[in-house]
Amino acid sequence: MNLDNLKCEINNIKLKTKELKSLVTKFNKIIIIGNGGSNAIASHISVDYTKFLKIPTMSFTSSPMITAYNNDYGVEKSYEQFLMDFATSNTLIILISSSGNSMNIINAAKYCEENNIIYAGLSGFNSNNKLNNMNANFKYHVNYDSYGLVEISHEILLHSIVKN
Repeated sequence: MNLDNLKCEINNIKLKTKELKSLVTKFNKIIIIGNGGSNAIASHISVDYTKFLKIPTMSFTSSPMITAYNNDYGVEKSYEQFLMDFATSNTLIILISSSGNSMNIINAAKYCEENNIIYAGLSGFNSNNKLNNMNANFKYHVNYDSYGLVEISHEILLHSIVKN
């Protein structure tokens, strides 16, 4: 990871923190979803938002639940079905995809749009990725092609609104 690039990205994060906090604090329930490293970020941040922001927050990180949804609905539709089962119009959805092209994340975003559910989209790599070109109510894109830099930037942004 190029630390000079991270230093530059910190400035972008500072520009987005107030907007994110304003959005997050409007909701009484949050669901955070991601794949791989982004799923680990979702798990971490869901604990901190619940504990420090006092906003009940959940992530789709239980291995038995993930494998059941993947088996029953397919990987590409599993997150969409999870949102059908757990999200309401008063739930903020935060979708994290480093590439911005993971179809399970894209399908979850489409579900949010079709059902008027407010969502945030965090992505990286190419700015022309699918998630970054959708109609998220909050967008944050990291314009680097390094998983480490993209993932840590997402985590820093999400954590930046927590005062502990």
